[in-house]
Amino acid sequence: MSKDVIELIGIVEESFPNATFRVKVLSSQAKDHELHCTLAGRMRKFRVRILPGDRVKVEITPYDLEKGRITYRFRSDQILPLDEETEEKEEAEETEESKTEQAS
Repeated sequence: MSKDVIELIGIVEESFPNATFRVKVLSSQAKDHELHCTLAGRMRKFRVRILPGDRVKVEITPYDLEKGRITYRFRSDQILPLDEETEEKEEAEETEESKTEQAS
């Protein structure tokens, strides 16, 4: 069995009973898409608490793009993978600007 999953990053909008959540996607692949997600088995096993406003990693299958599984909760001080890309671009722009200022 192949692992055909799409990994996205989102923010928990609302919490429902039985460890289900509504998640708004932040990733560029499906910007502003809303999913109905459940907790993955490991997160249930280790009793990871999810609250509205938490940033999470979600897996969805290509067969049903409305449902997902929360596999990871990011810490509040942790940088998101999509934030790293934008930070690298900003740093590159800053270094280019400083090089042009030094050359002047």
